[in-house]
Amino acid sequence: MMVSEWNSVKDVFENKKVGDRVKLRGWIYRTRSSGGIVFILLRDSSGIVQITIKKGDLPEDQFRDAEKALVESSIMVEGIVREDKRAPGGFEVKADKFNVVNFAEPFPITKDQSIELLLDYRHLWLRSRRLTLIMKIKAELLKALREWFDMNGFYETTPSVITTNAAEGGATVFSFDYFGRKAFLSQTAQMYLEALIYSLERVWCLTPSFRAEKSRTPRHLTEYWHLEAEEAWVDNNGNMEIQEKLISYTCNKIAERCESELTELGRNPDDLKKIKPPFKRIKYEDAVEIVNQRGVKMNYGDDFGAPHEKALVEGEEKPVFVTDFPAEIKAFYMKENSDGKTVKCSDMYAPEGYGELIGGSERSEDIERMKEKLLKEGADIKNYEWYFDLRRYGSVPHSGFGLGIERLLCWITKQDHIRNMTPFPRTITRVYP
Repeated sequence: MMVSEWNSVKDVFENKKVGDRVKLRGWIYRTRSSGGIVFILLRDSSGIVQITIKKGDLPEDQFRDAEKALVESSIMVEGIVREDKRAPGGFEVKADKFNVVNFAEPFPITKDQSIELLLDYRHLWLRSRRLTLIMKIKAELLKALREWFDMNGFYETTPSVITTNAAEGGATVFSFDYFGRKAFLSQTAQMYLEALIYSLERVWCLTPSFRAEKSRTPRHLTEYWHLEAEEAWVDNNGNMEIQEKLISYTCNKIAERCESELTELGRNPDDLKKIKPPFKRIKYEDAVEIVNQRGVKMNYGDDFGAPHEKALVEGEEKPVFVTDFPAEIKAFYMKENSDGKTVKCSDMYAPEGYGELIGGSERSEDIERMKEKLLKEGADIKNYEWYFDLRRYGSVPHSGFGLGIERLLCWITKQDHIRNMTPFPRTITRVYP
C-alpha cells in the first residue's frame, strides 16, 4: 500500500472526527487485556493513541495475535475514531482489522533499569518517549539555527575535522597516525572558518568536535555537534550582538513550534519566550566578585566551574555574558585589550545553572604575540604558518564563536544530563553501541 494511504497518530487528534475511519501503523508502546478486550497503545513518530480490540469485532486469528503481541511488536490497524475520556488524549480507535508485521521478543528494558543498562541498550532506549521528544526538539533547534543564519547573510561551509592544529591545546585532543603524520580530530573548525571570511565575509558550520578531557560531569561529551561562526569586520561587541540574536530567535521558535513537547518534558515554553536581546554583560573581574558575594569562592585568574556558573546566573531569566577574561586562561588567538592583561572575549552562560553555552572572541592579528603564546604551550609553529598567512595578506578585524548544540538543547529542554541530547553519547566510559 502507498504511504499516503496511511494516517498518523497526530491525524487522529488533529484532523479526524469521531466516527471517521483511520488506518494506522506503528509499534506497541503498552498492552493489556481484560475480559475479551485488548487495549494497545500504538506509537508512531507523531504520538501515541489507544487502540481497543474487542473479541468478535474482527477475525478470531487477528484477536489472538493482538493478545499475543508483546511490547515493541510492529503492527497495522484499521478502525473507527471514538471519544473516550479515559484514553490518553481523550480519543481511541476501535479496531476492526489488526495485523502484526513482526512479533517482538520480550523487550530487555523494563521499569527502573540502571543508567548503564539503558546505555548498553541505547539502540532500543531511543524508542522511549523522553528521547523521542528530545530528538524532535533537536531537529527543530537545528532548523531554527539554520534559518537565522540564512536570514542574516551567512554562508554555511564544510570544513575538515582532520587537522594538524591543536587549536585549544594539545592535552585535550585525540591524535592519530595519518599516513605517517601526526594528526588530530578537530576540537574546533575556527581556523578554517577564519580562512573563509576573506572571500565570503560571514560564514558558519556545523561539525562534530572531539574533546579528550577526562570529564565525568552531566555537561560534557567527548564527541558533540559544534556550531561555529566567523565574521569579517566585526568586533567583540558586534560578535555578542550576533550571538544574542541567534539564541533569542532559536528559543522563541522552539517555544512556538514545540510547545507540547517542551511541556511534556517539564519546560514551560513561556521561559523561552522571555529570551530576547539584550543580554546582561559582566566583566570577568566583576563576575568573580559577584560569585564570591554569593558564597562560592574563587580567585581572580580562576576559570569558572559549575558552582561558579550557577552562582553567577542566580535569579537570571536570560543568558549572561562574561567578558574580558585574563589572557593567561584563554586561547592564543584572542585579541588582547589595551591593558595587555585581558582579552576581547565573551562566554555566554545559561540561566538555571546549565553552564556555558557559547565561547567567542575577537581574533588577534598580532602574529608575533600569537607565536609567543604557542611556543609557551610547546606547539610546533610550523603547523600554524598557514594560519599566520591569513594575517599577512589583507587581514581585517574579525570575530567568531562556538556553540555546543547538546549543551544548548539540554538547557532548552530542562534536562539533567547531556548524554540524552544525542542518540549515541560518547563519554570517557562509553563507546558502545
